[in-house]
Amino acid sequence: MYSLSDKFAGMKPSATREILKVTSEPGMIAFAGGSPAIEAFPAEEVTKLSNEILTENAVSALVYGVSEGYEPLRKTVKEWLKRRENVGTDDDTVIITAGGTQVMDIATRILTSEGDTIICEEPSFVGSLNCFRSHGLRLAGVPIDADGMNIEKLEETIKANPNAKFIYTIPNFQNPGGTTLSLEKRKAMYKLALENDLVIVEDNPYGNLRVAGEDVPAIKSFDTEGIVIYAGSFSKILAPGIRVAYAVVPSKMAGAFTIGKQVSDVHTGVLNQMIVSRWFDEYDVDAHIERIKLIYRKKLNLMCDCLDRYCPQIEYVRPEGGLFIWAKLPKKVDMLSYVKELIKYKVAVVPGSSFMTDDTAPCDYIRLNFSTPSEENIEKGVEIMGEVLKKFGE
Repeated sequence: MYSLSDKFAGMKPSATREILKVTSEPGMIAFAGGSPAIEAFPAEEVTKLSNEILTENAVSALVYGVSEGYEPLRKTVKEWLKRRENVGTDDDTVIITAGGTQVMDIATRILTSEGDTIICEEPSFVGSLNCFRSHGLRLAGVPIDADGMNIEKLEETIKANPNAKFIYTIPNFQNPGGTTLSLEKRKAMYKLALENDLVIVEDNPYGNLRVAGEDVPAIKSFDTEGIVIYAGSFSKILAPGIRVAYAVVPSKMAGAFTIGKQVSDVHTGVLNQMIVSRWFDEYDVDAHIERIKLIYRKKLNLMCDCLDRYCPQIEYVRPEGGLFIWAKLPKKVDMLSYVKELIKYKVAVVPGSSFMTDDTAPCDYIRLNFSTPSEENIEKGVEIMGEVLKKFGE
């Protein structure tokens, strides 16, 4: 009789993945996803590029690749990041990964041992939290304010966890909180990490989806000491199914990171990397980003307006971009009961407890996704949310 490892025996499936199973039911309005808007996918461009690659020299896309990534794409990403975000120096290495979560997995492999602690935002992305848990790590959550992680609490958490190995942060349009870490707090976080021999893993999958406000410099852009691993992805600006992302890794860690990549999956799919590389060669990616921002701006504003109209009891910080709204229910409303009741009325949301370091603790929040549903369903779904709230005496 087999038994599961201690690290996996107590783990639960992602609540987001589980609740997505009900979104396929006829008539279900899905606020539970995390996918970009399908109307933002450059499907015709990807079809054309795929055909070109497979017609010209299919074998080049079908053989094993280099673990660090397809060299033309690595060069393109390096130049693009330097131009757009001033990220990357001669002492950094760009490595292509199979999705952004793989960056977290490899960083965890090379920087931690079982029983160590990861400091993260509270709440935080459930995929990363489960990744950390799967390596047998402890999670120390730091609450977020409207402008990101609370720095005083971060300092206290660092002092209370001398075996912490890195700080994990999603600085732009945080998932699920929707908040953006201010420049002042980014500098304070970097200073604390430097003083306490901590690495920062800066996860920035949503940074290109800013629809309001001003860009804030990446933490990696002022990393003079090589303590920041920067993660980005093409899932949100190209297509998530292609599974191409990247890490900007201090060169002193690059060798270990490459080995971590090798033991994880050898290399990212060559065909998919070639598609992304040619996309940059043949199309104006920056212009594409500006076009899809129009889609997200309209949907974000619509959902916020609908929440204000139909659910004035719900509190939230209006995001400046990204894909999510972190919505706080009135105290009298039991969050899990509300989520289950919404499903009966064909509206699916994600329970906020899924994003907490202790997912059994009480939680008043739900996460709403505005990128996937149609504009019609955004209004219809939020109106239903308001009607169901009334059943709870609110």
